Amino acid sequence: MSDTASDTMIDISAIKLSNAQIAWRAAQDIEDGAYVNLGIGFPEMVAKFQPEGKQAIFHTENGVLDFGEAPKPGEEDWDCINAGKKAITIKPGTAFFHHADSFAMVRGGHLDVAILGAYEIAQNGDLANWSTGKGGVPAVGGAMDLVQSAKRVAVLTDHVTKKGDPKLVASCSLPLTGVGCVTRIYTSLAVVDVEGGKFVLREKIPAISFDDLQALTGAPLHVEGEVADLVCPEL
Repeated sequence: MSDTASDTMIDISAIKLSNAQIAWRAAQDIEDGAYVNLGIGFPEMVAKFQPEGKQAIFHTENGVLDFGEAPKPGEEDWDCINAGKKAITIKPGTAFFHHADSFAMVRGGHLDVAILGAYEIAQNGDLANWSTGKGGVPAVGGAMDLVQSAKRVAVLTDHVTKKGDPKLVASCSLPLTGVGCVTRIYTSLAVVDVEGGKFVLREKIPAISFDDLQALTGAPLHVEGEVADLVCPEL
């Protein structure tokens, strides 16, 4: 796709979901009792939106399991932080462990879900989320372990870049984090599964047509069954 978002007939800035709404939608799919690692930054918001009656067990790479909500401003204990250096709270059952043990949990396949951000996602599930190329971040960190070891890998992202180029593409042009690892993508316009080397559209916001959504996507969107409306609360 060569057109950018600014070339399309619809102004997506007025209709797209906010980051909080994308995080809310992703939270609805987390099973009760699932072991979940949230990527640094935007994905951390998922923890705020646990559905009533469900509670994930959150894991952070620096060595904490089953921590609580973020503390109120002024009540932070800066000895208790997550991998993104955000303050966390402890609760009955919270566990602390060595960084190496944390990665043993990851590499041992003990995480049900890893939720990360992205620069690009290819239709075969390849993920690029750590470097924009020359002059970018110098190391991939723990993301490469997470995406190859978790049972399910979900991505939260805007549907297009700030320049309006697709983030969902036929093949990634940026350095890869993992190969064939992404299972579901939650974007500002749609929910898309990666199945059989293709993008399968599951939900889209009602305000955008399929054709306009396809114009903003760098690989074919396939439809298998009904495409549900992607509706989120105001947050």
